[in-house]
Amino acid sequence: MSPTQELILVRMRVGAYLAHPRPGSFNHALFDTIVADLRAVDCEVVTHDLYAEGFGPVLRADETETVDAAGLSQDPDVALHQRELATLDALVFVHPNWWGMPPAILAGWLQRVLVPGVAYKLGTADGEPVGLLKAGRALVLNTSDTPEARERDEFGDPLERIWSACVLPYTGVTEVRRVVFRTVTDSTAKERDSWLERVRTEAHWLTSR
Repeated sequence: MSPTQELILVRMRVGAYLAHPRPGSFNHALFDTIVADLRAVDCEVVTHDLYAEGFGPVLRADETETVDAAGLSQDPDVALHQRELATLDALVFVHPNWWGMPPAILAGWLQRVLVPGVAYKLGTADGEPVGLLKAGRALVLNTSDTPEARERDEFGDPLERIWSACVLPYTGVTEVRRVVFRTVTDSTAKERDSWLERVRTEAHWLTSR
């Protein structure tokens, strides 16, 4: 490199999404921690608290295309999320386990934002999808009041299937890491502090190259 050349470092751009309606919840603490940790290592973090922003989760009739490219939504809020999504290098989702599912507002976000032509392309209904997202990694942070053995043995851990098999690989995300903090309701302050420390480790994984 000549003396006149400059080394340009491209900042990693991460999208972080929170789905919990109660301010002051442990989900909020997880979200605030991961965002702060990512910014501490000079990531550009785009944050969305879906409940606080009043994201509209209800899928409209004209948004139900699953094969043909839909293009950007006519809803300006949804279109904003879709445009941002195309610029992200990594994703973070923070939400509780409710009935083995993400909260309805996040499920609606997935259905309205991750549409063909934005998140994936599909030649035929029974074909193999081609992911369109730039993001290669995703971190999912969950809270739960179900013991791990019961979640796995009795319920089959449906959230693991949702994120690691049904959703993120479809969009081109090749590395998915999910961390569950449990059981939250009867946890101690010391346990919660240790869980927040764990989040810092996960932030390091998300940004390692």
